[in-house]
Amino acid sequence: MGSVEPWVWWLIAAVGLGIPLVMTAMPEFGMFSVGAVAAAVTQAFFGGGIVAQVLVFVIVSVALTAVVRPLAARSRDRTPLAATGVDALTGRQALVLERVDSQGGRIKLAGEVWSARTLDADQVYEKGQQVDVVEIDGATAVVI
Repeated sequence: MGSVEPWVWWLIAAVGLGIPLVMTAMPEFGMFSVGAVAAAVTQAFFGGGIVAQVLVFVIVSVALTAVVRPLAARSRDRTPLAATGVDALTGRQALVLERVDSQGGRIKLAGEVWSARTLDADQVYEKGQQVDVVEIDGATAVVI
């Protein structure tokens, strides 16, 4: 029974670093895991000594962290280019189908009939008037 090759230990470390990645969703662990695989390759295929293995591990891990984290942060912080769902309806115009007041009414919005109510309790819109949708509250359009 011989001793375990160093590259095997690096692969064990890579798996060990992959576990917290899955458990915590912290991408840094994935980058360290890739660094450990790179160190294993350094030893297994190129015969690099322990210093070369550690240097490759550190360089790959730091490089991935320096490149991937800012890209991920930029992607995460980016707002959608187009509003979708009910967000896309806010700001649109609608046609009053049935009198709309603070208690309710009906409008035609984006080709569909919606329940509606006024934003201002004193405001009333009659059939045929145009209104602007200021928000969607559940299944009711709030209009002005």
